[in-house]
Amino acid sequence: MSLSEVEAATESEQVEQPAGNLRKEAWKRLKRDPIALVGFGLIAFFVLVAIFAPLIAPYAPDAQPGRGMITPTNIPGPSAEHWFGLDASGRDEFSRVVYGARQSLLVGVVATLFGMAGGLLLGVLAGAFGGKVDTVVMRIVDIMLSIPGLLMAIAIAALLGAGLWSVMIAIAIINVPVFARLLRGQMLAQRGSDYVLAAVSLGVRRRPIVLGHILPNSISPVIVQATLTLATAIIEAAGLSFLGLGGADPRVPEWGRMLADTQRYLASAPHLAFFPGIAIVIAALGFTMLGERLREAIDPKYRR
Repeated sequence: MSLSEVEAATESEQVEQPAGNLRKEAWKRLKRDPIALVGFGLIAFFVLVAIFAPLIAPYAPDAQPGRGMITPTNIPGPSAEHWFGLDASGRDEFSRVVYGARQSLLVGVVATLFGMAGGLLLGVLAGAFGGKVDTVVMRIVDIMLSIPGLLMAIAIAALLGAGLWSVMIAIAIINVPVFARLLRGQMLAQRGSDYVLAAVSLGVRRRPIVLGHILPNSISPVIVQATLTLATAIIEAAGLSFLGLGGADPRVPEWGRMLADTQRYLASAPHLAFFPGIAIVIAALGFTMLGERLREAIDPKYRR
């Protein structure tokens, strides 16, 4: 057998390899990747903190155990009794950071899921029908992408009014075109595959082809993008809350809102900004590390 025949046979075997085997191979690669494991560990840590916040936090988020210790010129920092110090109202900063994980992760996850759902809908319409439908959908996507994401999020959140749901909807909308363009590109690439052409030649209808073959084989990059989007969603949610567009209830802690409340005390109590800030950075880092390694495991083009 000639070298060209061997290469052709190898390529044929790779094309015919079931998607399930590719996923198993990607999973094995992830389990051996220390960076992916660290990212997963960071995510699992924050998820567990959010779930078991009442058991971890020594005080309720709105309790004021150190109210008598606060003076106009003194806000106590970290100590044996209050690990992260106290805030300007005498509340335990450690307890508020722990409970804040709930709101911050909730906003990031919900916004990403909503954005992915909207992007999948537009992407499927554009990728499955093509033609005028594709043109109209992609022009809408192009218009949305032409506007800076954070600026659009601020405008949407301000229009809807301050609140966590406004932040979620705003972040979801700015992520819709990202998922739509990604899925549409993947589906267009799959439409020219041999198995799709064979199904069309056999008279299989468009709907079974799209939902049963093209979409399942195009969804993996979208899942990877969702993992990366979670990191940016957490940062964007913190940014909107910092600008006063998040939840208005001071009894419900959220990392971005905690940063906004500490602006007046940065010189005298820098610990109030450090701990929620580092929580945002580490949580976003965990999702980014896992997302990048997941992309490398699934797509050979990104492997080093």
